[in-house]
Amino acid sequence: MQRSTQKNGLVNLAVALAIFIAAQAVSVYAGSLAAQAASAFLLLGVIVTFVSWFQMRLEENERAEKLELDELATSRGTSLFDAKDAGSFPAQHAREQFEKYFVPGFAILLLILEAGGGWLLWHLGGKTATTTLRAGHATAALSLLAIFSLLLFLFGRFSVTIARLENNRLLRPGAGFLLAGAYVCAIAALGIAGVEAKFPHADFWVARGLCLLLGLLAVENVLTLLLEMYRPRVKGKIARPLYESRVAGILAQPESLFTTAAQTLDYQFGFKVSETWFFQAARKNLLVLALIQFAALLISTMVVFIDAGEQAVIERSGKPHGILEPGAHFKLPWPVDKVYRFRTEQIQSFAVGYTPDAQSEAMNTILWTVPHANEENFLVGNHLAEESAQSGTNDAANSKPVGLITVSIPVQFQITNITDWVYQNGQPEDLLHSLATREVTRFLAGSDLNEILTHGRAEAAAGLRESIQASANERHLGAKIVFVGLQDIHPPTDKEVAATYEKVIGAEQSRLAAILNAEARAIQTNAIAGAAAFTLTNVADANRITMVTAKYAQAALFTNQIPAFLAAPSVYRERLYLQAFNDATKDAKKYVLFVTNTQDVIVFDLAEKVRADLQNLSITNTP
Repeated sequence: MQRSTQKNGLVNLAVALAIFIAAQAVSVYAGSLAAQAASAFLLLGVIVTFVSWFQMRLEENERAEKLELDELATSRGTSLFDAKDAGSFPAQHAREQFEKYFVPGFAILLLILEAGGGWLLWHLGGKTATTTLRAGHATAALSLLAIFSLLLFLFGRFSVTIARLENNRLLRPGAGFLLAGAYVCAIAALGIAGVEAKFPHADFWVARGLCLLLGLLAVENVLTLLLEMYRPRVKGKIARPLYESRVAGILAQPESLFTTAAQTLDYQFGFKVSETWFFQAARKNLLVLALIQFAALLISTMVVFIDAGEQAVIERSGKPHGILEPGAHFKLPWPVDKVYRFRTEQIQSFAVGYTPDAQSEAMNTILWTVPHANEENFLVGNHLAEESAQSGTNDAANSKPVGLITVSIPVQFQITNITDWVYQNGQPEDLLHSLATREVTRFLAGSDLNEILTHGRAEAAAGLRESIQASANERHLGAKIVFVGLQDIHPPTDKEVAATYEKVIGAEQSRLAAILNAEARAIQTNAIAGAAAFTLTNVADANRITMVTAKYAQAALFTNQIPAFLAAPSVYRERLYLQAFNDATKDAKKYVLFVTNTQDVIVFDLAEKVRADLQNLSITNTP
């Protein structure tokens, strides 16, 4: 019977290998992601079946070795066969070494294959739901996968039954993977059938589900390895193979869920947990407990709480049924009523022209010549270049010069009509982002590079907000554009472009500086000349007025002297003489002598007297 079981394992290996190769060819032929994921699952089955078959061979060799030694011991006596070293039982030693070292290592390898295969298939499928089926190949692939499912089911079911009847622990892992592979091939066939039935994303989502199945197998393998380290070792109790998947066994035989759970608990705790009253009661009343839990779950879906600042739309049987305001609400259980929440009072935002980068946004100073974030380039008009081109040849005059510019435009919006936002357009946030990008592209293409980079930002932001709002209203998005900002505006962050642009900007700044300096010099020179002319004019006017006034005064004085002269001519002449004498000798010393009847002797000291201020001088001796 053991040899027949070993042959059964070899047949399972051959069937699994042949169907894996065929399934891989079908996945390449049809371009089916689901078939590719199913072939990855079948590859795991091939590896597990091969290892279990190899371990069966080792145990068969050990059994044959024991029979041969027993026969020799019976015929020749036992004295020569009492040795217990490894050299006396090579087959037993090989099996023990295999189970001690190879099986745990193979379990770790299987874990890496399951996790790596699931991750690789997930990323190969892309981030968006797309179909890769080739036109005209889907029908053939569907038929072949159905045939593979049938063959795997027949061989797997037969092997599972044999393993259960003969209690063969090494036949179970490969048989379970064969039977689970039958269901996996059937699911992959349903994915292809869904694409044929006008559900274009069915194949993609089936592949996603099979990737999650591989991930589940990896998690199960991790738990199995952890539990194996703490499993109580009972002498004489044969352990389950580490590479045997309970998940695959449940997929192959869903009705054996309780049996598998009971065996797992017995295996881990070292006693018959499955014979306790609690386990038996749970097994007998499983349906009632499941119904109670399902009813409680449905009842819990009948109450919904809408948070402050949110609104929700409720759909009944897939049709709009109303709008829910913040607070508690009752509804029919899921899936009859479904609720979709939206933040209607919160200001939401998205970015046009760049992808936000947390690392660059955390920097205090960012030079535009250094690449930061993930920016996009836009076409922008250049009126200065256009004027220069128009003054050149005809070909240059007919062309419209444009430049490249990088802008970071945050757009903030608020949902004002939740019904329009949800039902008027599919994926409204992506649509609003596309509309904003289109309006930004249009606006920049008709704008001037120098205005955008200098003084035209505020006007550009206001114009963009109005144009984006108009596009959103045209599509009935039910959203209000609150703010559109133009920030981080600069030419592309290319080394050559940056150097050239800096030279142009430097030349422009130098030209403006020279003009401003010349204007300042002209203003200064004109002001000084005007002030000098004004001073000369005022001084001439003052001299003229002084001279005229003096002559008028002199004429008036002569007119007033005539009456005095007529009144006393001799006195007037004497007075004028004395006044002229006084004016002429005002700095000379004068002596008055009365010479009538006097005998005085007058002595004149003609020596020059030293001034008083000179008498107070002090002389300082210097070394």
